[in-house]
Amino acid sequence: MARPAPSPHADIARGIRAGDRATLARAITLIESKRADHRSSAHHLVQELLPLTGKAVRVGITGAPGAGKSTTIDALGTYLTGKGHKVAVLAVDPSSTRTGGSILGDKTRMARLAMDEAAFVRPSPASGTLGGVAAKTRETMLICEAAGYDVVLVETVGIGQSETAVADMTDFFLVLMLPGAGDELQGLKKGIVELADMIAVNKADGDNIKRATQAAAEYRAALSILMPHSAVWTPPVMTYSALTGDGIGALWEQILVHREKMTGAGELATRRREQQVKWMWTMLEERLTARLRSDASVKSKLKQMESAVAAGKLAPSLAVEQIAQMLGV
Repeated sequence: MARPAPSPHADIARGIRAGDRATLARAITLIESKRADHRSSAHHLVQELLPLTGKAVRVGITGAPGAGKSTTIDALGTYLTGKGHKVAVLAVDPSSTRTGGSILGDKTRMARLAMDEAAFVRPSPASGTLGGVAAKTRETMLICEAAGYDVVLVETVGIGQSETAVADMTDFFLVLMLPGAGDELQGLKKGIVELADMIAVNKADGDNIKRATQAAAEYRAALSILMPHSAVWTPPVMTYSALTGDGIGALWEQILVHREKMTGAGELATRRREQQVKWMWTMLEERLTARLRSDASVKSKLKQMESAVAAGKLAPSLAVEQIAQMLGV
């Protein structure tokens, strides 16, 4: 009886299982490609590797401008590789128009991790919609987990909805803040606070220690009036210094305590199940939008409909109905 032909991505899957970095980079390039055949191969590759995923600690990191996200990731990642972990760093930046040169930029920002054999740093795909960039980052995260990376740090580089996107693909959402930046609470957006699993005040070193401690107290007061989004976890506020490394170990300990409590209560599994379904809908919406943009006959009719809606000759609801019919949905 003849053996079934190997899948076209079998070599890539084998290399990823072996933890080969070059193969991992090749797989991510496949995921980020816009070619239909590449996209199909990427989807099958992720499906094949799915049983090897889900064991990593997924941490989302955001922060006010100048809060030191890159320095913090460099310090935390180096601390973790020193403890025997393999760390992947991914970014979500839908506003980026950077090209491949951004890899050098990211590695310059995280100098120690860039040289660390136990770390893998990958920038976000160059420009695109938030849904598209986030979907590719999620698939990249799964590929990294299959390659043996047991900690995945996802940095939100853009602003606005990218924070929600990162919170929706991670287990723990860390918000970094600065001491002594005027009215600290003014820079604390309510939406981000509600997403936060912890607030960490950076630059608690030298003359800044007192201001950092004061800022942390103000953040605690602000958090105390919000309803925690978990029954078993109240977001803590701590101070640390990415520059000196003070508090980095304690920061990681909080992440582990959170994971233990969430796992014990069954909330981590629930959170991940909900995230998986969200991912599916996000990718479906992206696919439908791509069809609208690529179909020449649909595009020409859309322009006519836009004009009719703008002129008040066509009701928006009826326009949506007609577009849906064109798509067969």
